[in-house]
Amino acid sequence: MSTWRRTSRILLAALVAAALTTGAAEAAPTPVPAATGTTAGTTAGTANGTAVGTPVVQGPIAGTAPGDPSAPDVEDTHPWMSTVTDLAAAGYVEEEFYLSGEADGYSTTGELLASDVPYTTRVIVRRPADPGDFNGTVLTEWQNVSAGYDLDALWSPEQIVRGGYAWVGVSAQRVGVDQLRGWSPARYGKLDVTGRGRFTADELSYDVFAQAAKALRSREGAALLGPLRAETVLGVGASQSAARMTVYYDRVLPRTEPVFDAYAHIVGTAPSRKGAEPVFHVLSETDVRTPQRRADDDRYRRWEVAGSAHSGWHGQEYRRPVLERDLGSAPTYACDRPAFSRVPLHHVIAAAYGHLVRWAEHGVRPPSAPPLEFAPDGTKARDGLGLARGGIRLSQVEVPTALNTGDNSGETFCILFGTHVPFDRARLDRLHPSHAGYVSAVRRADARNVLSGYLLPGDALRNFREAAASDVGRR
Repeated sequence: MSTWRRTSRILLAALVAAALTTGAAEAAPTPVPAATGTTAGTTAGTANGTAVGTPVVQGPIAGTAPGDPSAPDVEDTHPWMSTVTDLAAAGYVEEEFYLSGEADGYSTTGELLASDVPYTTRVIVRRPADPGDFNGTVLTEWQNVSAGYDLDALWSPEQIVRGGYAWVGVSAQRVGVDQLRGWSPARYGKLDVTGRGRFTADELSYDVFAQAAKALRSREGAALLGPLRAETVLGVGASQSAARMTVYYDRVLPRTEPVFDAYAHIVGTAPSRKGAEPVFHVLSETDVRTPQRRADDDRYRRWEVAGSAHSGWHGQEYRRPVLERDLGSAPTYACDRPAFSRVPLHHVIAAAYGHLVRWAEHGVRPPSAPPLEFAPDGTKARDGLGLARGGIRLSQVEVPTALNTGDNSGETFCILFGTHVPFDRARLDRLHPSHAGYVSAVRRADARNVLSGYLLPGDALRNFREAAASDVGRR
């Protein structure tokens, strides 16, 4: 098995021991019976409404990066935003497919507007090459199009590969598909999710997304997952995509066949309806704007992560070389404060995926988490360093070396980037007078988060190594 997926039992034991010695351990969640509804690895048939169609799958499509998007032959092009991660070294493959079928169109209120509208779109698949390395779960991401092109906002290679997931990005919306056609006419010129211009407000997107999930379970024709067999299929989406998934869950799903086992709504809205399928709602500090919240229940869980940003440093740094290759340059921003929080929200998301799978498969509810705190004037409560109070507190916040927040301002997307302001040497020396003390504090903070279920041991190990290699507290 790839070393990317080995986690350290020794590390976990040390983390647990460290936390127990400080009295910081929290009780593990108690298993509860699974709710009535879909069962992981199956669908509920058509008892709840209209059957979801199974699209025709064509592929894998020839062409690997770096190719020439303007080339007249498909094999000389490459998939949009093909990963720069060395997947082969990790035992993974990346493949692209076309999906064609007939989709139903829905309004944002769930009204059926049209039936059996032809469409063709694409999906990008990143999966283990060896079935023995597959954990059985597919993260099916509704590609985000806020920037005017498909964005795999939740592709986090280290955590996804280490966990043995398959990741599938679905192009469900007009803006993304239109950009694809212009970017590489030979590769994407036949894609259309508008019914030849009849439905330009993404009326088909809900059914297109659902049909992609249906195809992941189908064994007819070309197989999206190759030799792998999906046991659990999660629908995941970030920001704008989470909002589209909210409409799907609240308004469309009640009248159609369930095809996802559970849903992860990240840095965006989440359903208000309580359905059969579990919903995990993970928010950055940026996204929490009011103390009014939906309460956790047996089908809904909400986590809020102090110091993290809607779009932080991790995603920006990963996408920079991808966009430089595919667009010629990556965007730059003139924000009012130093941008891009370094608090690793993706670490918490990775932990949430594991809980969501256990919830869907076995009915084991995830742990709840403390919410971010608000001051009497309605703003977020902050400590003397300017850090948010409450919420999930990763070691980057609990043992800080910089001011990381979810707030910023300035042009275009700056409001989403948060801030990162490193502390000066004098403040660092006051907070962390010794290197050993600093590293020990990081270890204890991460031990608490591992025990609480908010952090995976592999990410705690990364934090520990980064702290040990730093010069914080060294004289």
